[in-house]
Amino acid sequence: MKMHRRDTAIVPPRSALLAALLLALPLAAAAQSAPASSSSTAPMDMIAMPGMDHAGMHGMAMPATAGSTAKPATKAPVKKAKRPHATATPTPSSAGVHDMSGMDHGTMPGVSHGPTPAAPAPSGHAMPGMTMGPMQGGRAPADARSGDYSDGITASPAHELHMHGGAPASMLLIDQLEAFHGRDANGQSWEIQGWYGNDSDKLWLRSEGERSGGKLEDGNVEVLWNRNVATFWSAQLGVRRDFGEGPARSWAAFGIQGLAPYWFELEATGYAGAGGRTAARLRAEYELLFTQRLILQPEAEINLYGRNDPQRRVGRGISDVQFGLRLRYEIRRQFAPYVGVNWVRRVGSSADYARQDRQPVFDRQIVAGVRIWF
Repeated sequence: MKMHRRDTAIVPPRSALLAALLLALPLAAAAQSAPASSSSTAPMDMIAMPGMDHAGMHGMAMPATAGSTAKPATKAPVKKAKRPHATATPTPSSAGVHDMSGMDHGTMPGVSHGPTPAAPAPSGHAMPGMTMGPMQGGRAPADARSGDYSDGITASPAHELHMHGGAPASMLLIDQLEAFHGRDANGQSWEIQGWYGNDSDKLWLRSEGERSGGKLEDGNVEVLWNRNVATFWSAQLGVRRDFGEGPARSWAAFGIQGLAPYWFELEATGYAGAGGRTAARLRAEYELLFTQRLILQPEAEINLYGRNDPQRRVGRGISDVQFGLRLRYEIRRQFAPYVGVNWVRRVGSSADYARQDRQPVFDRQIVAGVRIWF
């Protein structure tokens, strides 16, 4: 049997390895504490230093830009320090930045030199070789904007427009143009109003009436001056003319109309006629929207007179009370057909005149018509 011996000729003794390690430790410590080479200066961001005269800073090296064709510097070999504790010398990067007169920024590639301000810094501690921009104040530049921001553009003719409702406007509303069918009579009726003017003053027109049996039974026309007296409320003053069966009557009219809370449209008008005659009319309307186009409109009206007028077949006190429901569909906002029902109740002396004429005291009418406005 052959015995293999380990060749100890190529393996160094352990004492030699320990000696080499002890010699390498001081060399590594000395190399780590050595000062940085002057060729590896830290790059400075000169863009963040506004107002500096970079051309007057000599001797300052900047990193090459990406587009530069200069060859990269070759790394110098590091020499071993002979002494383990070398005295560190100050590097250019650790020097104070207050004195930069020796730096040549004109030869710094990659540095953007902005326009030099025309005026020097008004005060303060100036750095050598550095100029500061002017502070706020003094005269504005020649190309600055004008004080009213018009930049020389003349005013438009829009200033001649009427503002705050001053422009006149007009509207004509045929609120009811319908045919009715009652228990004892059939016929047609209308209710129209229109105005012309501005938000403060308007010329107002109202008319309503009824035709039955081929003749005009009752109708009236009112011409009023409408004056705004409060938000959503206006006072009215004018005249009224009655026509139809019996003699025509003329009245002086005065009243108020407007929009009450919860969107109720209210109207109260008093009348004074020849011979001490007086009258009044109260009306209320409301619009209940099921959709933006399908609308139910309730309406109530009460007529009163101060004295009996047998020729016109109206009595003293409350003459009649009317209540109607009309459901309309707005095909267009200006055009809406509707159907509904209307109840009429004559009261007091007016009911007596109706009995004498063999007319119903209480009548229920089915109505169908159209609502139009311009």
